[in-house]
Amino acid sequence: MANLGSSDLFIPEDTMLSLEEFAENAESLSLDYSLTNDEKQKRFNDIKDILSNSRLASSYLNVAEKHNVEITMSAQIEKSFYDRNSGKILINPNIDINDQVLLLVRELRCHWQHRSGALINPLIFQPEHAILINRVQEADLAVSIVRVAWELQLSGNKEIWERVEDSPMSDLARAYAKESFLDFRTINNGVASSAVFEAWFLSERCRHNDKKIIQKMLADCNGYVFENESLPQNVTVELIAALGTMPFGKNYLSEHALIIMNDPVFSEVRDRSNANFLWFIKFERTFKETEQYLQIDSDLSTNGISHDLLNEGQDQNYDSSSSADIIQLFERFPSTDGSKEHMRRSGDSAEIINIKCWANTKQK
Repeated sequence: MANLGSSDLFIPEDTMLSLEEFAENAESLSLDYSLTNDEKQKRFNDIKDILSNSRLASSYLNVAEKHNVEITMSAQIEKSFYDRNSGKILINPNIDINDQVLLLVRELRCHWQHRSGALINPLIFQPEHAILINRVQEADLAVSIVRVAWELQLSGNKEIWERVEDSPMSDLARAYAKESFLDFRTINNGVASSAVFEAWFLSERCRHNDKKIIQKMLADCNGYVFENESLPQNVTVELIAALGTMPFGKNYLSEHALIIMNDPVFSEVRDRSNANFLWFIKFERTFKETEQYLQIDSDLSTNGISHDLLNEGQDQNYDSSSSADIIQLFERFPSTDGSKEHMRRSGDSAEIINIKCWANTKQK
């Protein structure tokens, strides 16, 4: 090891100042700022008092109490979370009270979606339909946040509305305020809410939420996307309408459900990167389905004759030299020129996802 000279141990003055400042603040960074139980209860009571001035938020709270949903403060989560399995809504106690109010409204709306039958995991749908249902669910949550903030503003609480206007949701707030100023009846008849819903889809929020749901599809931790043998579900008009139900007033999505399902503004994946990953997911899923179909078709053509590998391994006359015959990747596709030409044509075709249809035609 080389000897260190005095020049090797020299630390520039500006670097030393940065290290000293970090050492001064290191102790404060390690302190626990979590609230005591009494402080948490007081904070929760303050939040409930604020939400009581909003008719919509009060209705959400009543529904949550009716179903014994517990609202607690927990520092174990980053912001907020609705745990439908345990019936709890968790809010981080160490954030600003105005943010806590808005986050609680979001989770209360999640609970409302749950009770309306609309809080469904998007991954159980076909990939392109999963994109749409995830968008609609997220847009509906934003609608409730903006509407509650507007109702609190009408009751005299300006801070919550100003917090929304100073946040990335300012475009949604402007869309709601414009309709509400023109005609106050748009609050209950759903016009103002549908304006916020449309503004959500016209923003870059679609791209960000598509990226998140596509990452979940690629991870496929629970086998919903690639290993689910049941038929994939499709988005229906009833599901879209269920997302638009409100505790009072008109359903703001019921009359627009067909448009939402068919209009490219709501369903099209406009980001090229997301579109490429979505195409890969659709191809991989169709490939697995086709592989299973061809396997069943091959078993039927051989009258159900299959090899029992366990029994063969226990056979005393088993010849290890023939073990390579077990693994034949192209056993059902003989190595002929015609077959190779067809396989090459399928691999290069843009319609490779419809290979199952070709198999059905061939069987007929």
